[in-house]
Amino acid sequence: MLFAKLRKIRRTLAFRLTVWYAAIFTASSLLAFFFFYLQIASILRERTDEELLDDIEEFSALFDEKGIDEVRETMILEAKNDGEKDVFYRLLNPGGETLGTSKLFSWGELSVNQSALQRIAKDAKPVFETLTIEGRRHLARSVYASLGPGAILQIGMSLEDDDEFLAQFRQIFGATIALVMGLAGLLGWFMAKRALTNVEEVTRTAQAISASDLAQRVPVKGQADEIDRLATTFNDMLDRIQTLIIETKQMTENIAHDLRSPITRIRGVAEMALLTTGKAIEEYEAAAASTVEDCDRLLEMINTMLYISQTEATAEKLTTEEVDVTSVVWDACGLFQPVAEDKGLSLIVDIGTDVRVRGVLQGLQRMLANLIDNALNYTPSPGTVKISVNADDKLGIIAVSDTGIGISPEELPHIFRRFYRCDRSRSRPGTGLGLTLVQAIVHAHGGEIAVTSTPNVGTTFTVRLPARHSF
Repeated sequence: MLFAKLRKIRRTLAFRLTVWYAAIFTASSLLAFFFFYLQIASILRERTDEELLDDIEEFSALFDEKGIDEVRETMILEAKNDGEKDVFYRLLNPGGETLGTSKLFSWGELSVNQSALQRIAKDAKPVFETLTIEGRRHLARSVYASLGPGAILQIGMSLEDDDEFLAQFRQIFGATIALVMGLAGLLGWFMAKRALTNVEEVTRTAQAISASDLAQRVPVKGQADEIDRLATTFNDMLDRIQTLIIETKQMTENIAHDLRSPITRIRGVAEMALLTTGKAIEEYEAAAASTVEDCDRLLEMINTMLYISQTEATAEKLTTEEVDVTSVVWDACGLFQPVAEDKGLSLIVDIGTDVRVRGVLQGLQRMLANLIDNALNYTPSPGTVKISVNADDKLGIIAVSDTGIGISPEELPHIFRRFYRCDRSRSRPGTGLGLTLVQAIVHAHGGEIAVTSTPNVGTTFTVRLPARHSF
């Protein structure tokens, strides 16, 4: 049970973030240690070299004042005072022969660096070297320097103290880094859990939603960080999903309602035809005609729904051509002119400028026909329906205005929804898909549609399409 719980924790993002925090912090600490270690080692080496040079200066002054014999005696005394295991002195001639030394019993066989002697003979500058002494754990540092004519002094110093200091530094740092790693793990876990708190809230909200609670929302802390943006985006997505589900439910109910009426009529007509005998042929023909009419209405509604879905799904893949909008308007008005005259309405065309757009001719014709048909249907006689065409620098503008019954402000935001029908239009024939189709066609052409309306005064639909060019 415990191992299963540990395996589960290992798979969490918080654990992985904690490991990353601790690893990065530890790596940074190790890098800092390595840098400081090199700095300290360099400082110790420079200090040792300075001490050796100071001794060379003292012996050089002694050589100048009292000669080589005094240098030999002083070498022996200095070695005794400093510790013959820690320091040695050796006096050489330019050829490398020994002129005098301190006691070298603890230093083993010390060879003479002929290369150093040659360099001193060439430029008289001190030459340093690091020695490995057989049988000793620690290295030594030595310097060759000229004291005067015929005398070269080599001084060697054990680096044992420096090595022990660096070893203590490594031990202290090792213990410190272990403590730091533990603290880094705890701090990393705290930071990871705190950073993922809102992510867990998003997860809990998603789980609640999966249980059909669409009213749940992720709390936004107002800290303007990435988690807040994630929560806001998630909430916006939930709003859209909830709206879509509500609209889908309403659309399903509307479809069921609009399908039920004609199907009921078809069934009623069929039953009457079957149950009643001795009817004249004209009655059967009337029943058949009524059935065909209702079937046509159903097919029209289904085809319109399919056309809307297809237009919305393939908006970016439309095969377009250059369409003369002005010509489309004239053709549509010519088609609806008899309808307007039968209803006692005036159909007016106002062309401010000719406009051409990239689009689908059939779609634009259908869009305009729906707008004009709506205007004629909801405008009582005597009334006026006006279609105007204008353009600005980038847009072709088509406006369809009427003096009809208008739309209330409460209903205006919903008129483009599928199957939505205003209260004042429910008594008239229709499916509630016309304006949805118009909007789908306009959006597929990269345009916009807007509506303004005043009840009992009139309505204006304004379509703006990207113009190919105007003249």
